[in-house]
Amino acid sequence: MSATTSSPEASAGGLHKDLYALDPRDIETPPQGFWNILRRIGPGMILAASIVGSGELIATTTLGAEVGYVCLWVILLSCVVKPALQAEIGRYSIATGQTGLAGFNRIPGPRVGVNWVVWGWAAMITMTRFQIGAMFGGVAQTLHMLIPGVPVNVFVVLLLGVTLLLLLGGGYERIEGLATIKVGLFTMLTFLCSLILLRSPGFSWNDLATGLEFKLPPGGLTSAVAVFGITGVGASELFMYPYWCVEKGYARKTGARPAAPSDAAAWRTRAFGWVRVMNMDILASMLIYTIATIAFYLLGAGVLHTRGLVPASSDMIPVLSNMYTQTLGGWSVWLFYLGAVATLYGTIFAATAAESRVAADLCRLLGRFEADDYQARLRYRRRFVWILTSVSAGLYLLVQSPVSMVKAGGVAQAIMLPVIAVGALFLRYRLLPPEVRPPAWQTIGLWVAALATVSLMAYYTFLLLK
Repeated sequence: MSATTSSPEASAGGLHKDLYALDPRDIETPPQGFWNILRRIGPGMILAASIVGSGELIATTTLGAEVGYVCLWVILLSCVVKPALQAEIGRYSIATGQTGLAGFNRIPGPRVGVNWVVWGWAAMITMTRFQIGAMFGGVAQTLHMLIPGVPVNVFVVLLLGVTLLLLLGGGYERIEGLATIKVGLFTMLTFLCSLILLRSPGFSWNDLATGLEFKLPPGGLTSAVAVFGITGVGASELFMYPYWCVEKGYARKTGARPAAPSDAAAWRTRAFGWVRVMNMDILASMLIYTIATIAFYLLGAGVLHTRGLVPASSDMIPVLSNMYTQTLGGWSVWLFYLGAVATLYGTIFAATAAESRVAADLCRLLGRFEADDYQARLRYRRRFVWILTSVSAGLYLLVQSPVSMVKAGGVAQAIMLPVIAVGALFLRYRLLPPEVRPPAWQTIGLWVAALATVSLMAYYTFLLLK
C-alpha cells in the first residue's frame, strides 16, 4: 500500500485500498525532528474528539456540580494514567500489524467463537449506546433552545440522518479533519471560562486544594466511577485507538516483521520510529483532553456546585450553560449552545466511526469474512454505522435522561478498565516482538497504570458493596 493520500481508502479504478494489509510498497522511513513528527500525528485527535464530549461536558461537570472540588484527583489520575495502557496497545498493533481486538482475542480464558475479553467489549459497547444516545439528546436539546419551534425528538431524528450521511462514506482523513476542528474550538473557549473563574472573587484556592486529598464523597461515588471510566482515555477509546493507528498507516509504514535476520535491524528502526510518532500523538491528545477535562470540572465545581445546580434530564443544557453565562456574561449563552452542539455531536461522530470499525473486526474474528476481504470489512462497517446510530438515537427517545444515560455508559467502561489493564500486560510480555519492547521506564509506567487502574476499581467495588 502507498502512503495515505487525500482519500486513503480509494485506489485506482474506484476500488477501496485495504488499510489493514501490510504491503512492502507501503514501507516508509519514519520522520525525524519534532515538527516533522508532529505533522504525522492524527489518531489521538479523533480520540480527543470522542473524549471531549459526554465525559467532559456532561459527566465531569455533573460530578463537579454534585461534590465540588473533592474529586479533582480522580480527574487528574484518569487523564494521566491510562495513556500508558493506550501506548502499549498501539505499540502491539504497529509491531504486528494486528488490530487491538485480535490481540485481546489471544488472551487465555473461555471462548465462544471469540474469547471473553472480546465479548466483554461487545457488552460494554451495548451499554455505551446509552452514552451516545445521551449525546443525541444533548445536541437535540441544545438545538431546541436555538429553534424552539422544532421538538427535541424531531431534532434527534434529523441528527440521526445527518450522522448516517457523514459516516457511511467517510474515510479516515475526513474524520480526522472534523475531529481536530471540533476539539480545538470548544476546548479553547472552555479553558478561557475556567481561567476567568480562577480570577473571580468567589474562587478559593483552599477549596481547590481539597480536590487533591484523595478522598471520595459517599454521595458522588457512582458519578466518580463513571467519570473515571469515561474521562481521559476511556475503555472504549482504548479499544478504538489501534484501529486509527492502523488506518493512519503507522503499521503499514513499518511493514511486516521480517523472517530474515539480515532485515531485522532496519525493521526494528522503523518500528521504533513509528512508535515514537504514536507516542507524540498520544502526548498531544493527552494534553488537550486533560486541559479540557480539568476546565470542565472546575466550572462544574466552581460555578454549578456553589449555586446548588446539578444537571438533570430536561434541564441539562440550561444548567450547564451557567458555566459560560456566570463567567463570560449572559451574552455567551448562544456561544455555549453552539459549542455544546459541536462538542456533543463530535462525540457521536468520532465514537460511532471507531466503534463501527471495531464491530466489523469482531465479525471477522467470528469468521464472517476473511482477513484480506476489505470490501466485506467495509460492508460490515457500514451496517454497524446504521445499527449503532439507530439504537443510540432510539434509546434517547425511550429514556430521555442524558445524565443517567452517560453514567450508565461510564460505569460499563469503568468495569472494563481492569480487564484492559491486564490485557495490556499480556500483550507486552506474551505477544509483543522482543525487538520492539519498550524501555524500562515505559514498562514501569505500564505497571503503574495497570496497578492503579485495577486497585482503584477494586476500591470502588468494595465501597459500592459495603
